[in-house]
Amino acid sequence: MTASRNLLSETDVARLVRSDNADDRAVATHKVCRLMERSELSEVERAAAQEIIRLLADDAAELVRKSLAVTLRTSSLLPHDVALRLSRDVQAVAIPVLSYSPVFTDEDLADIIRSGGPARQMAVARRETLSETVTTALAEHGVEEAVLIACANNQAVFSSAGMDAVLERFGESEIVQNTLINRRNLPVAVTEKLIHMVSQSLKEQLVSRHAIQPETAVQITEATQERATLDVADQTGASRDPAALARHLVIAGRMTPSLMLRALARGHMAFFEHALAELSGVPHDRCWLMVHDAGALGLRAIYDRAGLPARMFQTFRIAVDTYHSLASENTDPDVFRFQARMIERFLTQVPFAPREDLIYLYERLDRDARGRRRGGKSTLQAA
Repeated sequence: MTASRNLLSETDVARLVRSDNADDRAVATHKVCRLMERSELSEVERAAAQEIIRLLADDAAELVRKSLAVTLRTSSLLPHDVALRLSRDVQAVAIPVLSYSPVFTDEDLADIIRSGGPARQMAVARRETLSETVTTALAEHGVEEAVLIACANNQAVFSSAGMDAVLERFGESEIVQNTLINRRNLPVAVTEKLIHMVSQSLKEQLVSRHAIQPETAVQITEATQERATLDVADQTGASRDPAALARHLVIAGRMTPSLMLRALARGHMAFFEHALAELSGVPHDRCWLMVHDAGALGLRAIYDRAGLPARMFQTFRIAVDTYHSLASENTDPDVFRFQARMIERFLTQVPFAPREDLIYLYERLDRDARGRRRGGKSTLQAA
């Protein structure tokens, strides 16, 4: 410790080692820690400084340990073992390091969340950034206040499983719903799930913040939820993750034949494939082959395995054939014009499709046409 002691005055050392007064030792601890943290230390000096920190962490006086924790809360000089020891100390000592210290690993923080009480969970949740490992632990084990703090932080990264755990545990809480709605970005499956959970006032916030058009809000209000789900799919970019949306809708019990037909007729082939895969239990790559490469019998086989109604098979067959025909002749890269042509051609061939689905597709085609005539974007293009 000689090298580090050269940084200190004899008075500082005396106050650290010899004083019986906790206030004196706390003041000296603050001064010593700031001096060591701000100094350029060699490897030998750094090791000696960390030994001094370990001695301070053993001080019987809470005030001294708190001074250590507050002074070195953002410093990488704090040894990892000392940080863990302080995290298990009384709250006044633990909270500063849990809220800020960079020496904890994600696994450390997840363990602290699982074993610590609400105060420690909230301290971890207040950290500037949180990884999926930490947010998943919070979602599964944290108290509601800690989860709210993390959800309000756009620098906190949530996995799909973590966000599902939040909704499973606290989805009925309006303050949780409001906090999620006000996040900068939400996975499309979470957005769709929230539509079915939140109050009317929160629905208005949801549709305004997450690229859902006003007409979609009207559809939600009228409880035409399949329409709302498809518009959310278009407007929030569900084409980037059709598997997640399909899985969510199947688990939620909202994957209906009508929803699948409407999506397919709007050109969402990847979503249709993943929906069949989820319903049938067949891996997506095999499902893709059966839809696209296995001849006339492939589609029928996967369709029946998915449990879809036999009376609607011919309608789905026409939609798939229409998609293939347009894809083979299409040279226009504009996906929205492709979707419009898909609806137009499909409608000329399926007068026997369910009336509600035909009405929906006609309305959709008319709505997009009005948008183009006004020189604006359709709801698809607005995405």
